[in-house]
Amino acid sequence: MLNNTPHTTFTNTLLDKPHVQILEVQKQRLDIMQIKLVFIPSPGVGHIRSTTALAKLLVDSDDRLSVTLIVIPSQFSGHASSSAYTNSEDRLRYCLLPTVDQDPKQTYLSYIESKKPYVRAAVSELAREVSTRPDSRLAGIVVDMFCMSMLDVADEFSLPTYIFYTSNVSYLGLQFHVQSLYDKKELDVSELRDSDIKFDVPTLTRPFSAKCLPSVMLNTKQFPYAFGRFRSYRKTKGILVNSVAEMEPLALEFFSGENTNTPPVYAVGPIMDFKTNGDDEKTREILSWLREQPTRSVVFLCFGSMGGFNEEQTREIAVALERSGHRFLWSLRRASPMVEDIIGSPPGEFTNLEDVLPKGFLDRTVDIGKIISWAPQVDVLKSPAIGAFVTHCGWNSILESLWFGVPMAAWPIFAEQQFNAFHMVEELGLAADVRKEYRRDFVVGVSEIVTAEEIERGIKCAMEEDSKMRKRVMEMKDKLHVALLDGGSSNCALKKFVQDVVENVP
Repeated sequence: MLNNTPHTTFTNTLLDKPHVQILEVQKQRLDIMQIKLVFIPSPGVGHIRSTTALAKLLVDSDDRLSVTLIVIPSQFSGHASSSAYTNSEDRLRYCLLPTVDQDPKQTYLSYIESKKPYVRAAVSELAREVSTRPDSRLAGIVVDMFCMSMLDVADEFSLPTYIFYTSNVSYLGLQFHVQSLYDKKELDVSELRDSDIKFDVPTLTRPFSAKCLPSVMLNTKQFPYAFGRFRSYRKTKGILVNSVAEMEPLALEFFSGENTNTPPVYAVGPIMDFKTNGDDEKTREILSWLREQPTRSVVFLCFGSMGGFNEEQTREIAVALERSGHRFLWSLRRASPMVEDIIGSPPGEFTNLEDVLPKGFLDRTVDIGKIISWAPQVDVLKSPAIGAFVTHCGWNSILESLWFGVPMAAWPIFAEQQFNAFHMVEELGLAADVRKEYRRDFVVGVSEIVTAEEIERGIKCAMEEDSKMRKRVMEMKDKLHVALLDGGSSNCALKKFVQDVVENVP
């Protein structure tokens, strides 16, 4: 026995040493290798802006990384949301796909899928280019949450796939939870529309109202496809989420559990594009007006790139603003018609405001209000004059408002905005409620009118000085800023993502 012991130990050392040396050599190679990622954002200005900001953050965080963004052009001719991000930089390149064969009658998701051959060609060219450089590796594809059809392209090239989820962790949890209940036949989605049902969601502390579910989960024609998309999320290597750990601790705790059957979730937010048009004439005019207003005296109303209202609703907003007595900056646009299964065209402008607004409104508010069409939102929100933000609750808009410490009044319109409104109003107490169940899309057809009383109440609550909500907003503002610093929660999550990408290099 004594003679065998040294022999056994010596033999194991001989067997282990080459293995250790191989691993060490592989690690050294990865440390000096150029790692290339492909990003595919969906063709919407909010998605492209945040994806671009994430790509820049990644390449700035690690010298080994470079990113190619494959930009799908807007479905609408002349819409600049896609083409605005095409100036390549060091280790950040843009590949703008052709604008040919565009059909405005296509659904949003089928339009994205129709671009798959062009995406495949772009990835093939990049793979060929990388293959000629022994110091480079194509490490994976990061797809937008609406570009899951592109997983087929990643599979063709045997590349790991990751998701950039441009909403929040709590909503991601809702999607997985409802999909799981549906698959287990424990939830009949067709019964949820117009119901008063409330149910528990593992990423929320309060019972969630079915009236705040996204429309796609209430449409019996749409939800089978939606749940298929949620299932495909589970097949990826990881999900980058534009949120902050300190904002959603319960949601991240859920995803860190052992029985979730979900990929790793990285809360790397807030990811925001602060690119502004400060030299634009309209922007200069707006900012000049704001500089003349007292601190926190102006309520800002803006409803996103697709947000607009009809004449009747516009008049209700005007009445609410006048009754509130507050100064206002109002991004006013005319709603486009919503057609079933087809994304509407971007909102237009009213040709004559005097025909739409209450008689004499413009004259009575000339000294306290300003009506604009397009709004330079980031520039406006960081102005000291802004006291509150009436918002559609798009996730980018929410993050921008919190980043600048501006309380919100929640008025969702479509997509997941009803959930976001619930999250901000009920769960976190960071927004006042206008009507968090409101929606205007193909599920409900003609929407109800939100009354001037509801709007006025939301404005006054959000504008209230020294309120608990305003204090919570300022506390969250500090947490968002700290999260991005070295050692902050989002900074650490981003580094963990890079580490996992490197370990998964094919």
